[in-house]
Amino acid sequence: MRKANLVRCCLAVLTAAALVTGCGSSKGGDATTAAGNSAAAGGSETTTADKGKEETIRVMVWDRGDAAPGTTVENNAQTEWIKKQMKEKYNINVEYVSVPRSSSDDKLNIMMSGGNAPDIVFSYNQGLFYSFAQNGGLTDLTQAYESAGSDIKKYVSDAQNMGQLEGKQYAIMKQRGVESPRHTAYIRQDWLDKLGMEIPKTKEDLFKYLEAVKEKNPGGVSNLTPWAMSGRNDTEKGYLNFVGSYVKLKDDKDAYMYSESYLAVAPGAIDGIKKLNELYNKGLITKDFATDTNEDIYKAQVIAGNVGFFLDDTESPWNYITVLYQDAGKRTFVPLQCFELADGSYRTPFEQRYGMFVMVPKTSEKKAEACMKYLNWMADPAVAENIVFTVDHQRDENGVPIKLSEADLKSKGYPGTCDDLNIVNLAMDWTKSKDAIISKWVKDQSVKWESDDWFSNFYDVRAEGKFRYPVYSNISQPESDYGKNVEGLMLAYVYKLISCSPDQFDSMQQTEYNNLVNAGLQKILDARAEYYDSVK
Repeated sequence: MRKANLVRCCLAVLTAAALVTGCGSSKGGDATTAAGNSAAAGGSETTTADKGKEETIRVMVWDRGDAAPGTTVENNAQTEWIKKQMKEKYNINVEYVSVPRSSSDDKLNIMMSGGNAPDIVFSYNQGLFYSFAQNGGLTDLTQAYESAGSDIKKYVSDAQNMGQLEGKQYAIMKQRGVESPRHTAYIRQDWLDKLGMEIPKTKEDLFKYLEAVKEKNPGGVSNLTPWAMSGRNDTEKGYLNFVGSYVKLKDDKDAYMYSESYLAVAPGAIDGIKKLNELYNKGLITKDFATDTNEDIYKAQVIAGNVGFFLDDTESPWNYITVLYQDAGKRTFVPLQCFELADGSYRTPFEQRYGMFVMVPKTSEKKAEACMKYLNWMADPAVAENIVFTVDHQRDENGVPIKLSEADLKSKGYPGTCDDLNIVNLAMDWTKSKDAIISKWVKDQSVKWESDDWFSNFYDVRAEGKFRYPVYSNISQPESDYGKNVEGLMLAYVYKLISCSPDQFDSMQQTEYNNLVNAGLQKILDARAEYYDSVK
């Protein structure tokens, strides 16, 4: 996203620095070479005595088909740099085994079943991890973690509980970078100004705005949609934050039982869904939204300037509202938080700190410590930065790493997605700084569509009421058996209730809820409650 600006920025900086390698200072002033900065290049120093016997480990790597000319995803400038670091520091030889990104989980399953998986494998699929661990397919990494995982403990410990089962560490968890909420609401600032209204801070404020938009049509558009919604059948993003504001979570047990996928049947949720039904039948929500399963209509309406409000994945709208900004030639959408709880506070679900599950197959048990040394080395934020951005990168004045342009990556023999090789830590120093994050957002714009103050406000608004649902690595048998189907039915349950006629709401709710129970919902909720009690 927004690569053009990055390309120009990278080329300008690299030209000025005469293509000096290495990280710049935290303020981007004096660039240093990779060789002259051992911490940035390869983490803490290692003595010859620490290296141990020579070992070879095979590491999975995704193949996206973006290797530079004359290189492969397994052998390129970046993999060679990593191999050199591991050999010099730990006497470990690294070999990469490529797996197509688009079918990586299927391929991993086949390799694990056949007993020929690499020594380090990974997946974002919790169900896959749980299945491997429960069936004895993974190495217990507890001892290796204790003896060789000091930097993992230091830098990415927040994520590691998700890799544990029954007190044993079966996976090292990759930690995410910039902390981000799951979904964010957007509203037309220019329409608010025309209506003489302030940005809503409560749901009642929002309802008044939606009514005013319908009545007065401040945009003067022909296909007016006060609240745009789609019928995506793989995400609850269009309604979840709103419905969640009606939910009463009395304790962490409730929060775990109804964690997002099941929030629509949590205590109080039905009141939120009924309110959406009311808004829909007043003509305030997109008519027949549930049929727009690929959200083409939804996005087209936003881009056309016909929409006054919507909910989406936090930064996803930046991929399409830019068109509207350019056409309008002025500020249009701004973020807001107006879904207050009963006590007036907010609850904004944030992404969990963990990402992928990094595992060592049982067949590689004897190489557990060597694998842990490889993963531990990557946990150092300085090392992680050089893996993601290459040792040839520099930083801007706010300490944000500047990604090399696609042309530079290719000319230097780097793959197009170096970050695929960073499988442990995305929480680099700059990802904890508001100024640095805003700087990156501003510079990442392919065309300038918003100012620093907009992104600064976005940073603050999106974090109001920051909340994370309790998570555990356990997946109960009912959830394994019925979870995927129930999650799909849950979306249909909500969509049907939003768009039915008011006189049908109660009877349809009971019918559709019974369908969920028959599909296994109650068994899932009971199992989640039982597990929570067992660990507490």
